[in-house]
Amino acid sequence: MWFSDTFIKKAGGSEILNQMFTFKDKKDRELCLNPEITGIIQELTNENYFQNKYPNKIFYISRCYRYETPQKGRYREFTQLGVEIVTKDSDKLNEYKNEVQKILIDLLNKTNTKFLLNNTVKRGLSYYIENGFEVECENLGAQKQIAGGGVYKEGAGFAIGLERWLLALEKWN
Repeated sequence: MWFSDTFIKKAGGSEILNQMFTFKDKKDRELCLNPEITGIIQELTNENYFQNKYPNKIFYISRCYRYETPQKGRYREFTQLGVEIVTKDSDKLNEYKNEVQKILIDLLNKTNTKFLLNNTVKRGLSYYIENGFEVECENLGAQKQIAGGGVYKEGAGFAIGLERWLLALEKWN
């Protein structure tokens, strides 16, 4: 769970806002089940959670929730695996984007995932400050995107949907 405002501020007009599971707690605060994790990492960076230890390289695995129409590869509860490099040095953002993208490509290659990388994607979350990247596995059909990422004010990172990635691997093994 996290505060809903984090995602409202960072999602812009994206579909995530309509897919959030929101509720009020006993103190009347607006909370939600986490729809994604990068927004939380950004907020922690802005609140100096990492105590000025930058760059800070973060790896996480988290359950996420979105009120979607369930179908193969698209679930209301899913696992997000992510890598983020947060910084206060905006001159290094593209370097960090290249680093996290290399980590993702190496991970996919080591697991024999057959994929296409698109480096010029307009990501659906307003916190990205430039075009991002997405990884697609053509064998998955309509739900073929398994990972996405890019550069934001506080750093660069990617997230991969674990269940969808496993579906892609099943098709090739």
